[in-house]
Amino acid sequence: MIKYNCIVVEDEPLALEIMQDYIKQVPFLVLKKVCTDAIAAMEILHSEKIDLLFLDIHLPKLKGFDFLKMLHNPPKVIVTTAYHQYALKGYEFSILDYLVKPIEFERFLTAVNKIAAPVPEQINNHAVSTHDAPYLFFNVAKKRVKIFLADILFIEAQKEYIKIVTPSKSILTKLQLSVLEELLPGENFIRVHRSFIVAKNKIEAYSMHDIEVGGQQIPIGRNYKEFVQSKIS
Repeated sequence: MIKYNCIVVEDEPLALEIMQDYIKQVPFLVLKKVCTDAIAAMEILHSEKIDLLFLDIHLPKLKGFDFLKMLHNPPKVIVTTAYHQYALKGYEFSILDYLVKPIEFERFLTAVNKIAAPVPEQINNHAVSTHDAPYLFFNVAKKRVKIFLADILFIEAQKEYIKIVTPSKSILTKLQLSVLEELLPGENFIRVHRSFIVAKNKIEAYSMHDIEVGGQQIPIGRNYKEFVQSKIS
């Protein structure tokens, strides 16, 4: 089993105690250090190999997001906070997940499993060459179907499945939207809703509330509006 070294940066004693207890229950996590401020965490990151950082936002001396701005090669980050309103800002730093206190153990497990999850068998991520456009293979029924990334209009989550829509067809494959999101080039695809990703260059029109792609109206989630406007404007 692959082990992942982690540290917790948290100044609330009770929250720190809970995080330590949760980490001890996950066999692939190894807690290396706990810190009550970002300055101490920075020293640890410079001296040890850390794979995962649990980071509170409101810290003494240096705030969590200001701390992340200073890191040139940060580990994977899971934000832990009591504030919902900073979730959108987390997209600027490509955080692994955003946990709002009080954190339930089940929600914690969902977050940390993202670092341990392998690329699903139903996807083969082929290298891009000068002779071939980038594409992925997806399991559809008992076949593997090739989808060129440049053809994708939008992707929609449907419970445990996702629907991938192109101008000529749509496919349904069993996969989490968040897993596919990590495989897609961020400069070309935008998460506009918890259930939708759209191709930026396929957007035909947009407003504060929705986006038109391939003649379809795609809603913009309330928590995504500022992020989407910054990416499109």
